Amino acid sequence: MKPTDLMTVSEVAQRGGFAPSALRYYEREGLLHATRTAGGQRRYERGVLRRLAFIRAARNVGLSLEEIRSVLAGLPESRTPNKADWTKISRAWHGRLDEQIQALVALRDGLNTCIGCGCLSLARCRMSNPSDVAATYGAGARYLPPAARRTPAGP
Repeated sequence: MKPTDLMTVSEVAQRGGFAPSALRYYEREGLLHATRTAGGQRRYERGVLRRLAFIRAARNVGLSLEEIRSVLAGLPESRTPNKADWTKISRAWHGRLDEQIQALVALRDGLNTCIGCGCLSLARCRMSNPSDVAATYGAGARYLPPAARRTPAGP
């Protein structure tokens, strides 16, 4: 196949590792673009595989669909994004990844003691929470780093 050859939904799903329903969803959300055959069937350019790989990586980093949509909106529709495009985009992730790494290290190192959930069930806690003081800071495990408290991204 040439880079400009069109692929069916099932070919893209198999090659990209996504369910066909996810491809249709991402298209409705404006993350992917497909052309239609005379019979109304979707056809994707091969470059959609790079977009799908980006979407998967971005979701794993914790970006929301809105953040992903915003980033992809800055990419050219008329050509497959290249290494320079992705390098520019990924630079913005460095801070977020560093924050997540720090949060995961703190979580790992604190798992055998306390994560500040406010349960008061531990007799001795390095991050003590007498009288449920953590409740005054808000809901959830308030002593966790902010990146570890974020609500996980959806599908």
